[in-house]
Amino acid sequence: MPDPEVVIVGGGAAGLSLAYRLCAPDAATPLSVVLVDAPPGPLRPATRTWCFWEPPGGAYDSVLSASWQRLRVRGADGTATETRPAPFLYKMLRSDAFEAHVHRRLSRAAGFRRVEATVTAVRSTPHGGEVLARDGRGAELVLRAHRVFDSRPPSRLPPARTVLLQHFAGWFVRTGRPLFDPATADLMDFRTRQPSRGLSFGYVLPLGPDTALIEYTEFSRAALDPDGYRRALHHYTQEVLRLGEFRIITEERGVIPMTDGRFPRQDGRSVFRIGTAGGATRPSTGYTFAAVQRQSRAVAASVRAGRALRMPAPHGARPRAMDAVMLRALDSGRIDGAEFFTRLFRDVPGERLLRFLDGGTRLHEDLLIGLRTPVAPMLRTALELPFRSRRAPDTEHPAPPTPRPTGHEESTP
Repeated sequence: MPDPEVVIVGGGAAGLSLAYRLCAPDAATPLSVVLVDAPPGPLRPATRTWCFWEPPGGAYDSVLSASWQRLRVRGADGTATETRPAPFLYKMLRSDAFEAHVHRRLSRAAGFRRVEATVTAVRSTPHGGEVLARDGRGAELVLRAHRVFDSRPPSRLPPARTVLLQHFAGWFVRTGRPLFDPATADLMDFRTRQPSRGLSFGYVLPLGPDTALIEYTEFSRAALDPDGYRRALHHYTQEVLRLGEFRIITEERGVIPMTDGRFPRQDGRSVFRIGTAGGATRPSTGYTFAAVQRQSRAVAASVRAGRALRMPAPHGARPRAMDAVMLRALDSGRIDGAEFFTRLFRDVPGERLLRFLDGGTRLHEDLLIGLRTPVAPMLRTALELPFRSRRAPDTEHPAPPTPRPTGHEESTP
């Protein structure tokens, strides 16, 4: 078989999104694309949950788990701020539904092929990209292509001035009585116990009047152990939300890096990094899925048009600079994280704030939003950052979000 034009390493959100765009049915000339996915086992993550905002009519609307017209943020004192960020909806997509949807398209694509193998190396050569792998029987595979797109997270994070972790644990719960408003998502609830540095919040995404995903999330330097997450979720569900008795249907847990390090988007002439590996995770929020879609659309348009590929930055220079200031101010303790985000949602219109969090606002809008933040500590941090050196983190890259299904239902008093 001749070498394909494109090899994609990894069958997660980034790899599948790029394959979905490259193999669009309206292509005048089908591309030859090979997707290398890990075989079933520890290298293939369990079902994940992705959330993002966009107007109605998105590419994956038919397979969403839920969407919400209203968002709510609760301050540490319980004061609620609600917003309708029209035209945006806040959307939840489960990875199993996404994967099935994408594979339905790919199964009809003439030039697509999927290979199950464990990738051992990816490298650029004078004639293109090369992927070394082993299949399920241990046989060595060598795949060559004009371009290789690698979505595997790097083993170590890049040098940075600030590195925090967004780490979380969540329960999909079913209560004995209707307790949730299916039209309203609680995006941040700061009535949780706050860490000494960073912040924590609860997260409630209703799937129905008696069903919801409830998560405990921290932005801090280190993750908790399993007992720490259980205690935090028990406190939030029982002492804050006062749910009473409910059943845990499924659990999930994950870690997302929040760093101002610069992720390289290219390795040699023919190997390109995509997804979190290419810097798609927004440092200030941890959101990744929307940036992956932007990157996939841009890359696919360039490849299908036969143009020279220059990998687009998932986030602009100005948003990245603002994120660096926020991360440093949060890590240094100069700002109260709970108050910072509560104030933003209270004082900034919802639609504008979501565009800001997605890097889609203009300079004058950024300045107006900046005036709603603690100006003195943020300005001090901005002036300090250029003099801080970037250092390699002491630890390896944290594991990507790894939901953990329980496989059964558990009762919780």
